[in-house]
Amino acid sequence: MSSESVDMSLDREFVFTSADFKYLRTIVTDNTGIVVVDEKQDMFYSRLARRVRSLGLSSFKEYCDYIRDDRSGAETVGLVNAITTNLTSFFREKYHFEYLTETVFPELIGTNSSNRRLRIWSAGCSTGEEPYSIAVTVCESGLSTKGWDVRILATDVNSDVLAHAAEGVYSMERVDAVPERRLQRWFLKGKGNQLGRMRIKPEVGKLIDFAELNLISRWSLPEPVDIIFCRNVVIYFDQHAKKSLIDRMADSLKEGGYLFLGHSESLFRVSDRFELIGNTIYRKKH
Repeated sequence: MSSESVDMSLDREFVFTSADFKYLRTIVTDNTGIVVVDEKQDMFYSRLARRVRSLGLSSFKEYCDYIRDDRSGAETVGLVNAITTNLTSFFREKYHFEYLTETVFPELIGTNSSNRRLRIWSAGCSTGEEPYSIAVTVCESGLSTKGWDVRILATDVNSDVLAHAAEGVYSMERVDAVPERRLQRWFLKGKGNQLGRMRIKPEVGKLIDFAELNLISRWSLPEPVDIIFCRNVVIYFDQHAKKSLIDRMADSLKEGGYLFLGHSESLFRVSDRFELIGNTIYRKKH
């Protein structure tokens, strides 16, 4: 069986060869830095078959040719959006938010007392649950009502999930794990055609600025930040991309600033500019 072949035992609507998969995953890696392993071939098919169908194409080979001929780059964006959609949840890894409340915010209230400014970056914010969870934690700390200038930058490479995040509306299933007291305090129940959905209250949403940003591009932040959340992102990068990204994030953090990673991520052999101070919680060394 040649490298062009596909497992014919799979009952698929479209022919999807190994060559198609290799071409498409190269595009994803080149545009996002995400390393796609061989085991993701089925995932690529399931997420991209609808795009092949919607374009009226008959195979993935035609889809690859379509992308090659698309000088506007619009379908490359569609491809990246389809592949980089990740599930997330409110207050995921809740110990991070407890640490913000119990340790980080009390400390910053002291160190930033002269300018009363707090800057936080949610990198790879997906559909918005993470930055909204951070914003709720800020509100519960009282910082947003005590004259502090608090801004949360929420970025993602995926324009589709950013649009969802900026809307701030979620199904009841997506907020199911949020305690009732928080739902009542920080969410609004939908009525009429929004029945069964919840909207983030304006006082929470106003703290967040959503923006499209590719972490492997030449980005820069408008000012140094106090805290970075970059969870379940670097796990998909190769070692070189990880080191480069973490080094740039260190440059973007204030001295003593905090970096929160995902539960399966580590800076071991990635960077010596941080010290581990908690469960996937790092602090930039002075």
